[in-house]
Amino acid sequence: MTSGTASGTALRDQHDVLLADLDGTLYRGKGAVPGAVEAVRAAAERGCRTAYVTNNASRRPADVAAHLTELGFPAEPADVATSSQAAAAMLAERLEPGSRVLVVGTEALAEEVTAVGLVPVRAADGAVAVVQGYSPDTGWRDLAEAAVALRGGALWVACNVDATLPTERGLLPGNGSMVAALRTATGLTPLVAGKPAPALLQAAARRTGATAPLVIGDRLDTDIEGGRAAGLPTLLVLTGVSTPAELLAAPQERRPDLVAADLGALAEPADALRIGPQPGWTVTRSGGSLVLSGSPDTPDPLTALRALCAVHWADGGGPVTVVADGAAAAAALSELGLVAPSDSSATVAGKATAPGAAR
Repeated sequence: MTSGTASGTALRDQHDVLLADLDGTLYRGKGAVPGAVEAVRAAAERGCRTAYVTNNASRRPADVAAHLTELGFPAEPADVATSSQAAAAMLAERLEPGSRVLVVGTEALAEEVTAVGLVPVRAADGAVAVVQGYSPDTGWRDLAEAAVALRGGALWVACNVDATLPTERGLLPGNGSMVAALRTATGLTPLVAGKPAPALLQAAARRTGATAPLVIGDRLDTDIEGGRAAGLPTLLVLTGVSTPAELLAAPQERRPDLVAADLGALAEPADALRIGPQPGWTVTRSGGSLVLSGSPDTPDPLTALRALCAVHWADGGGPVTVVADGAAAAAALSELGLVAPSDSSATVAGKATAPGAAR
């Protein structure tokens, strides 16, 4: 890896702490994302440490750190910030010590409740609050007890509202799907501790003493929206959930400052990763479509994506059709997944037009 070029300082040298998401950013399932370990270690060697910030409330910080260490990341339990910790802190701010809290989630979440002076329980009787985090073992009886407590006036805190969880088998139901079931059953809405609420990221930044943190993640709806809500700079990596099509159509609150293929971009200058006009690419409008054109020796497709986002966001954003003008543009859109496989047309958010139709 390089440490930057003449056009700017490497991104890792502009920040003192990386507030990095885990699932889909550093690892997928049991394996590290290719190049992620090397990127994090290289940043640490240059004085930029990593805090591991996760919406997953199912594991203890020590267990998360052990997993990260096994994969090769430099991690201690104190480096890990979880949504279960943030949820417990929210409860402690609002409840009297010794209050009974119904836990819908793992024992790791229950331990965080105990750590802040509250009493975790598994039944609705006497519970003044419900805290809900992801557990693969959550069932109907757990949700039923929570519904009884909530209808009785209990405070409701959700560790996160991620609808899905990335796994080796693909996207599976996340805590947000379980939260949605309770929302439907009760008509109530929880307070949210994890991303995209800013509390988790703000707490992680305070704990690390960061003066120039960078939020990194793979999800627009949690990592990027959370970073923006916390007032912090953000980097989207395309190694997990969010896609180029979703990025292009993203509403303002979910638009990252920087976008990269993976964490290897930490060695690149920030200006090279920023959304904006890109050498070699031209983006124009024809009717309601974006038209992308470029020369045969135009750089990698991500530069095209940054150029497309710059033009489209400046016009307000939202779902849009993208049309390729020439072979270079068609190849870039294909690699970005902005081409419908059935008819080789460029598409975003379900719209499609044949390449070259808008000139």
